[in-house]
Formats: sequence, structure tokens, C-alpha cells
Amino acid sequence: MSSTSTQSSLPASAAQTPPFHRHYKWELLFLLCLAFFFHQGDRAIFGVVISQIRTDLGLSDGQLGMVGTILFLMLALTMPFAGYVGDKWKKNWIITCSLMFWSTATIFTGCAQGIVGLIMLRSVATAGGEAFYAPAAYPLMAKFHHRTRAMALSLHQGALYVGVMTSGFLGGWIAQNWGWRSAFYVFGGCGILLGIVFLFRLRDTPDAAPADTAQPPGIRGLLQALGIVFRIPTAIMLMLGLTAIVFVNNGFMVWGPEFLREKANLTLAQAGGYSMFWHHLPALIGISIGGPLSDRWVLKRNTARLELQAVAMALGVPCIVLMALAPSLTTACVGLALFGLFRGLYESNTHAALFDVIEPRHRASAVAITVMFAFLVGSTSSWLLGKSREIFGTAHGLSYGFAGLSLAYLIGAAAVTMARVRFFKRDRIAEEA
Repeated sequence: MSSTSTQSSLPASAAQTPPFHRHYKWELLFLLCLAFFFHQGDRAIFGVVISQIRTDLGLSDGQLGMVGTILFLMLALTMPFAGYVGDKWKKNWIITCSLMFWSTATIFTGCAQGIVGLIMLRSVATAGGEAFYAPAAYPLMAKFHHRTRAMALSLHQGALYVGVMTSGFLGGWIAQNWGWRSAFYVFGGCGILLGIVFLFRLRDTPDAAPADTAQPPGIRGLLQALGIVFRIPTAIMLMLGLTAIVFVNNGFMVWGPEFLREKANLTLAQAGGYSMFWHHLPALIGISIGGPLSDRWVLKRNTARLELQAVAMALGVPCIVLMALAPSLTTACVGLALFGLFRGLYESNTHAALFDVIEPRHRASAVAITVMFAFLVGSTSSWLLGKSREIFGTAHGLSYGFAGLSLAYLIGAAAVTMARVRFFKRDRIAEEA
């Protein structure tokens, strides 16, 4: 395995960057955190208002689950092209156009009149815009943050949790007072306004010129770039770990509020708020702790990121089961909070760990292919939970379904442990600040 497994150093001086003010890397992080806030908040609204959509449009649980499944499937199928574009074009323009596109689709989701409209606007159009964000955003942050990489990426991930928590309370409150359509109008409109700010403030730097510039053009070059993950065993194992995270997260995003609403007969605002707050606040704490700690630990032991991820995912297994089978709302929220804490600890190093074995010039493609695989598998979880609710009924369907999802965490923990024990030492790339 000769390509990325070599211990080559990649000096930052390889690419001279245009002048930026000394704190621009933190301004960049702040702007991308705002974008990710709406990226995830727009997506989470659907789960918060799902009961109103069911009643208003007369849809079944299977159809509602299918909307989420097609959303995640479209994200996956769009990712290879998004990754290739992210490695080739200016990342600031990709991010800005992506934000404007998905925000526009979110606004028009509020105009949907049936299952076809929901699928076309919520699943196809929104996913088509969101897919281009991550492959461009994560490598752009990595360019500006080296010694603070895990901390920066974990703070950015924290915007996901804040966005989902906010959509839980605010989206539910808007839906209760003005209907589910208004929630999509508000969040989509705010995303458009942020996109206008990005036109003036978001910047990129040139990528370092690679030592071997003979990458073939066209389809052959696309396949070579996207195949980078499958040539690195550690990257494959990390892809399996991310798949486990996404599989559970996708199901929770769509059905979590409904799960709590049925368990304790909550209102829309209460169900959306409790499910998102009690899960994502501990996740925010976990990611805030995990990022800085791993940045410190990795200076002494370069396997620290993988060790933290493996332990966090293994501890998450019983927490998901506790949440799913809890006899009361209080116990369910305890399981929900612990599940969120360990999820946050894992996600604090999702991309920082991957970038330890991927050269900078291939990072957008690597993010794209790992996310593509994760969402191809993870797209099925919301549909499976919907079918579980239909088969076992409203009393136990979602409980049994969520308990079954815990097996994904067990598989993911085993994969990351395998990467730590067998492959990481050989695959690691030494990168200079």
C-alpha cells in the first residue's frame, strides 16, 4: 500500500496563502458553524413536525419514514460528485452555493401538498444542496487549523447539536402557533440571509501542489480520487464507524420526537424540545471535551483519537438500549443524555482521525466517499423504524426499533478498535504545521 501509507511530510509552505487577518481562521470557523447550524436545523424540523404533516397530508408512517430514507439516500448518491468538485474548485463558492440551494429548497418544502412534493423538495432538492457542504467545509477548516484541528472540527460539530436543539424547541413552537409550513419558511429564509453574508466574507486558499501531478483527467481521475479511502485500511474502518453513527442518528432525527411524544403524551413543542435538548446538549458537552483532549493526547500518543472513539461508541450501546426500553420519560431522557454524551465524544474526532491517514489534496473526496457509504446504509434506518412502528404498534414499535439500532454501535466500536490495533501505524501520515 504505497500511496497514502508512506510517512511523507506535508509542509504548510507548499502553498502560499493570500493575506488574511491573524484571526481569520476563527472567523471562518464561526461562519461555518452558522452554516452547519442551518444545515442540521433545516433537516431536523421534519422530525419535529412529523405528526402535523401526517395529519395535514394524510400520510402513513411508512411513507413518512420513506421521506427521510430518500433524503439520506440522495445525500449518499450525490456525495462522489460533491467530493470531486470539492477537491477541484474553490471551496468558499461551493459552500455558499450549497447553503443558498438547500435553504431555498427548505422554504419550498413548506409548499408541499403531498408525498411527491415532500420527496422532491425535502429529499431530492434539499439533499442535492446539503451534499456539497461537508466535502468542502471540513478540508477548508483543516487548512487553517492544524494544532487546533480537532478542537475546531468539534466546535463546528457542536453547531449541529445547537441547530438541532433550536429546531426542536423553535420549530415545535412555530408549528404549534402557525402550522408546520411556517417552520420551514423561517429556517429557510434565515439560511438565505446567511448566504448573502458568505458572498462577502468567506475565503479559500490555494491547495498545495502535489509531488505527483499526473492524475488522469475525466472519469478516470474521478474514480482514482474517490477510491482513495478503499486503498487505506484505517480509512475503511473509520468509514464503518461513521456508518454506525449515521445509521442511528438518521433514525433518531426522524423518529426521536415522535418516540417521546407517544411515551409521555407530550405536545409537539415538548416532544421536539425534550428529544433534541436532552440528547444534543450532552453531545455538545462531549464534543467540547473530546476535541481539545484529543488534540493534547495525540501529541504524546498518535493513536489517541481512535482510542477515544472506540471507547465512546462501545459505551453508547447500553445507553441506546436504556433509552429505547425505558419505562418512563425520566429514564428515557437519562438514556438519551448518556447516548448523546458518548456520541459527542466519538464525533469530536470523526474527521480529524480520518485526516490523519488522508493527504490534504484528497480530503474532500475522502469525506465524500465516507459520508456516501454511511448515508447509503444509514438511509434505511428511518424507514425501518417506521415499519417497526407499523408492525409492533404505537406502544412498542419505536422502542423495539431503537433497541435494535444499538447493534450498529457495537459493530462500529469493533471496526475502530481494529483500525487502532492493526492498521493505523502503517497508514498514518505525518503532517507538519
